Amino acid sequence: MADVPQPGAGPTTRRVQDAARHPRLARELKTIRAMVRIFCRDHHGVAASGALCVECAALLNYATRRLDRCVFGDDKPTCANCKVHCYSAAMRERVRDVMRYAGPRMVWRHPLLAAVHLREGRRPAPDLPVR
Repeated sequence: MADVPQPGAGPTTRRVQDAARHPRLARELKTIRAMVRIFCRDHHGVAASGALCVECAALLNYATRRLDRCVFGDDKPTCANCKVHCYSAAMRERVRDVMRYAGPRMVWRHPLLAAVHLREGRRPAPDLPVR
């Protein structure tokens, strides 16, 4: 039972869950998870238990998969600064809606994550890795 992920925690992944080896990816996942929870709680009336509605759980699962497969790995820029847009247009718009709503609220609910996310947003995007 220890291998079963928490509801709404997203799929188990290779890199994103390994905070020791991939701290930036793990922090990005923690940030998007916090934003989706804030959005879901306020828009879909989900209880304080932390569970997500089906729509928000699907969005978080999608974001987790995208993070895990990011071509930049630990050099990943914030999505707004990224040269590669790996999200589909529909999902990119949904994530924008979540971030637009939850971003300002992150300052009060998760101030450290918000500050790091803002700081990381100022980093220039690296060049695409050569395959």
